[in-house]
Amino acid sequence: MIRILAPGHWPKPRGYSDGMAARGTVVAIAGQVGWTPERRLAGPDFVSQAAQALDNIRTVLAEAGGKPEHIIRMTWFVTSKSAYLADREGLGEAYRSVMGKHYPAMTAVQVVALMVQDALVEIEATAVIPDS
Repeated sequence: MIRILAPGHWPKPRGYSDGMAARGTVVAIAGQVGWTPERRLAGPDFVSQAAQALDNIRTVLAEAGGKPEHIIRMTWFVTSKSAYLADREGLGEAYRSVMGKHYPAMTAVQVVALMVQDALVEIEATAVIPDS
C-alpha cells in the first residue's frame, strides 16, 4: 500500500509529492548516473543523462520485482541548477517516458561534482513494493 501525503491547505506540488507512506518490501537504490550498460554516458546533455539514470533506477527496481509506481522517494544530485532548469519541458517528457505519471517525494541538490567524470546528474531512489 502506497499513499500520497498531501496536506489539504498546502499548494499542490508539481512534479513531486510532499510525502508518501507505504508498507511492504523496502528497496534502496544507489545513486544512478546517466550511463548505459556499457558504462558510457547516454549523452553530453542533462536531459539525456537524467533519462538514462531514471531508466537505470527502473532496471534495478525490476530486479526486486518492483515498478516505478513503487518509488516513494528520489534524491537528485545535479552539478548545475541552470542545466536542471534549462529544459524543464524536455526533462518532464523524459521523466514521464520512464516513470509515467508517478511523482514520489523528491529532493534536488546542486553539488560541486559527481564521482563519474562528466556526469551531470545522479539520482538515488527508495521504493516500497507492497506485500502480496
